[in-house]
Amino acid sequence: MSLVRLKIKGISYSQTQNGAYALILNEVEGDRKLPIVIGAFEAQSIAIALEKEIKPPRPLTHDLFKNFSDRFDIIIKQVIIHKLVDGVFYSSIICERDGIEEIVDARTSDAIALALRFNAPIFTYKTILDKAGIFLKFSSKDKEKKDGEGSIMVDEILQEGETVEIESGASDGYTELTVEELELELKKAVNNEDYEKAAKLRDEISKRN
Repeated sequence: MSLVRLKIKGISYSQTQNGAYALILNEVEGDRKLPIVIGAFEAQSIAIALEKEIKPPRPLTHDLFKNFSDRFDIIIKQVIIHKLVDGVFYSSIICERDGIEEIVDARTSDAIALALRFNAPIFTYKTILDKAGIFLKFSSKDKEKKDGEGSIMVDEILQEGETVEIESGASDGYTELTVEELELELKKAVNNEDYEKAAKLRDEISKRN
């Protein structure tokens, strides 16, 4: 079976279901998206790894695993999403130490959070992408123009097992703040280990730059 390389497109969250997030993966050489429902902790950990400028004052669980692996010369070579059963994705982490390769089972969200920290590629099988991959035809702006036609909302995937339109979420009043005020709030959020808020603030700052 042929492998297809994936990259992270974004993370979206549900407006109605607390703690429910959707991680959107995109095939590198194509337009199909692969949506994966993940928990709040894993979503925050992945967001922290994506936002290089956010440095937690203490290591998160996945950071601790990275530090542990570095100390004992263990590297993660790649992550493979190898199975899809009843809407649940199963993944394997391909590790290596002293030239010996090992395969470790992992939840897909954990595997991707670690892949980011090791700069390891993420793959899935073509058969899985053929089964669960979809095309997003409209961006958020297009969706507004088309009155929602062709887009699938976040809550729909969480209820029906389909994919989602990537949404930035509510601004929480951040649009009214200056860049300097946003930077100050970002530092406070990181110091308080409120990484969900920190990720939203970083998104707002990125829009301004």
